[in-house]
Amino acid sequence: MPKYPENPTPPPAHSHAPADPAPARRAVPQVSISTGAVAAVLAGGVVLTALLAAVAVTAISVAIAAVVLRSMLRDHHRR
Repeated sequence: MPKYPENPTPPPAHSHAPADPAPARRAVPQVSISTGAVAAVLAGGVVLTALLAAVAVTAISVAIAAVVLRSMLRDHHRR
């Protein structure tokens, strides 16, 4: 009678081929953003937004004034 080992290890179910290595990533330079830079950008955005609002309000005011003056001049020429 042949002798068998007490704890036989089963053969692997499938052979695992090694996966392709991950593509090498290019080194990206570390960019550090300081709090002062963020505050400067935010302050610049606020200032630009305020200037844009001021220009819009001025344009609307000038347009209204032009309409009123034209109306007044038209009434003056009719008399």
